[in-house]
Amino acid sequence: MTRIERGYIARRRGTKISLFASSFRGSHSRLTQTITQQRIRALKKLLLNHKILAQIAISNRNCLYMISNEIRK
Repeated sequence: MTRIERGYIARRRGTKISLFASSFRGSHSRLTQTITQQRIRALKKLLLNHKILAQIAISNRNCLYMISNEIRK
């Protein structure tokens, strides 16, 4: 049975997710499944949902950059 590569959409999604977790250590920054789990854990610690983050992005973009930098640390 031949090996079939995944499509470019899945790879593109994986690279987008890996940019978020570039500061994590070990497999948390390399494997797509653990990156998504770590991203969920990091965002639950913030206690901000996607609606609040969208409002912050619209009203004050500098504040959004500060929040994203704190997540990456």
